[in-house]
Amino acid sequence: MNNENKEIVVENTNNNMGSVRISDEVVKIIAGLAATEVPGVVGMSGGIVGGFAEKLGRKNLSKGVKVEVGEKEAAVDISIIVEYGMQIHDVAVRVQSNVKNAIEAMTGLVVVEVNVGVQGVAFNNSEEKEEESVRVK
Repeated sequence: MNNENKEIVVENTNNNMGSVRISDEVVKIIAGLAATEVPGVVGMSGGIVGGFAEKLGRKNLSKGVKVEVGEKEAAVDISIIVEYGMQIHDVAVRVQSNVKNAIEAMTGLVVVEVNVGVQGVAFNNSEEKEEESVRVK
């Protein structure tokens, strides 16, 4: 998938008021936000090429998301970090569904595929601190 910042144009056939342009970056943000709404997703990852994984911040909702948008269809690749103890397959399937539904509802595009890559597993910070305190004693 390419990293060009294109725009899609949605023609309005009901009236002659003009067209609507949606940036690829908007589709990426929708996908990233929809993915993080799924229980078990603790963050997004830039993927293997993108370097290290980082927890999601409000600054970059499109981190770990690649989209390929045509005139009427879209394909999405998304890299996530899953919470330890969660069923990875179930979380990934829910991410696929949530991302597909969000993009289709908000843009009118047909999502033909959502590829989910699990780039890491995050452990609960309180458990890590608890383990450290047990080791010290």
